[in-house]
Amino acid sequence: MTIKKLPPKKLRTAPRGTAFTAIFTRLKKILEPFAADYAVIRDEPDFYHLDAKHAGRRKKPSFVAAVKIHNGYVSFYLMPVYEHPELLEGISDELRRRMQGKSCFNFTAVDEVLFEELADLTRAALQ
Repeated sequence: MTIKKLPPKKLRTAPRGTAFTAIFTRLKKILEPFAADYAVIRDEPDFYHLDAKHAGRRKKPSFVAAVKIHNGYVSFYLMPVYEHPELLEGISDELRRRMQGKSCFNFTAVDEVLFEELADLTRAALQ
């Protein structure tokens, strides 16, 4: 019996030029001011990733924040809110509804009010 090998799965992201690109660009602008304080691991058209510059407890740099375009939404990851949930006290119900898990916020449209609130939360978490 021969085993047929399947080709590797391709990662699917939204094509460039969609509304997701505008969301990604706006969310990336929230993280860019912190690039000098953290290590930029990936800076691609659909993925922006920041890590700590120095090794942590596990002898490798810790994941800090990222923005990524997925197939049906754009995710904003902010790891400090996982480690310090008190940072989430007082966020609006609208922003809390965007949460997926403990440190991820998903968006399907540009929402300047929520993005400004998320920017304030990010400043508090990363400073």
